[in-house]
Amino acid sequence: MSIFPKISLRPEVENYLKEGFMNKEVVTSLGKQEAERKFQTLLNHLSHPPSFTTVRVNTRLASVQHVKNLLLDELQKHPDLQDVLLIPVIGPRKNIKKQQCEAIVGAQCGNAVLRGAHVYVPGIVSASKFMKAGDVISVYSDIKGKCKKGAKEFDETKIFLGNGISELSRKELFSGLPELKGIGIRMTEPVYLSPSFDNVLPGYLFLQNLPSAVVAHVLNPQPGEKILDLCAAPGGKTTHIAALMHDQGEVIALDKVSNKVEKIRQNALLLGLNSIRAFCFDGTKALRFEMVEDTDGEPPFLPESFDRILLDAPCSGMGQRPNMACTWTLKEVTSYQPLQRKLFSVAVQLLKPGGVLVYSTCTVTLAENEEQVAWALRTFPCLHLQYQEPQIGGEGMMGAGLSFEQLKQLQRFDPSVVPLPDTDINSLRDTRIEDMIWLANKDCIGFFIAKFVKCKSI
Repeated sequence: MSIFPKISLRPEVENYLKEGFMNKEVVTSLGKQEAERKFQTLLNHLSHPPSFTTVRVNTRLASVQHVKNLLLDELQKHPDLQDVLLIPVIGPRKNIKKQQCEAIVGAQCGNAVLRGAHVYVPGIVSASKFMKAGDVISVYSDIKGKCKKGAKEFDETKIFLGNGISELSRKELFSGLPELKGIGIRMTEPVYLSPSFDNVLPGYLFLQNLPSAVVAHVLNPQPGEKILDLCAAPGGKTTHIAALMHDQGEVIALDKVSNKVEKIRQNALLLGLNSIRAFCFDGTKALRFEMVEDTDGEPPFLPESFDRILLDAPCSGMGQRPNMACTWTLKEVTSYQPLQRKLFSVAVQLLKPGGVLVYSTCTVTLAENEEQVAWALRTFPCLHLQYQEPQIGGEGMMGAGLSFEQLKQLQRFDPSVVPLPDTDINSLRDTRIEDMIWLANKDCIGFFIAKFVKCKSI
């Protein structure tokens, strides 16, 4: 059930999304009323967390069963993703008593709390004037960014996230000391009860949304191959690829932000993976045509250098959940398509004939997903769409001129296809495992995957 308002968007951004989801092909197929209902349902889902937390097991260090034994017995292994564990999210919990003492947190901090995080000091915007360390306080999210830092009260739009215990007093929080970090409020009664995996079996587990874990399986890397992850940070999919290859072969990871590249290296080290080489490099410039001596395998690369390529493209991120507010302008939301095409063109040229290219995004827009597939098939006749395994998401969305057969070859994860669940401990006990898996597959973040094979050289 819905307890939060739908995601707050600028009117021009909401209208842009609505035009995509109510395009002529969709309205002709579903009818105007059903298309409108699905779109409004999607906006509602985006402000709520998914029904499950998913963690990927680092199978290079331990078996799934061993890690499951280290955790709680109620963890469920996904039947189609043998290295993924599902943890049900309990909520929304409606009988939490609101406290007189309050703290206001920023929207991004609030989103993290809904996924199981405690409140860290930098995320706290304001607190009641009488708040002391050890107080039980109610935590609210300022979804519109109206609260002033250090305010003693805030009466505008705020969303209740649950109760917690303050680790610091108001005076300590707003003393102006820059070194203040760490947990500011330890959540004890969150509206959505989702496990926090901070420092829990760090070498064994990687917190990852379900569709993100599907991507590497769709790519299907094989031991001994040379793989490119063109936009790799923070390295979740990179490390997954290396693990599926049994750490045999070479995984090249590129990102143009140096501290993100360092994060990839840290994750590879933490997970005990030696086949990954991460470089700080702009993926749009990763192709070269002249032979250069002594490059030691560093970018840029010659054409047809890789067996498989993952392009998890920079995108508008409009599928991320929970997200109660997005302040982006229409110009920002629509700015990614040209960059995605530049990266895609580089990827096609770097791919060997017979090689596999997987394109993915964490957004729901038609322009960044199905329209990109249609453009790719027109622009590169050497590419053919392939059916995906595992096929967990739904088929692609109409509106980009793709055939029904082509739409079936895509995976679009659309959370609007299910009602918002209302999950408590008792209902979990009575739920069949098959129904839990079905819900986990549907009620996740918005995501898109396309798989291409390159039939011949360009």
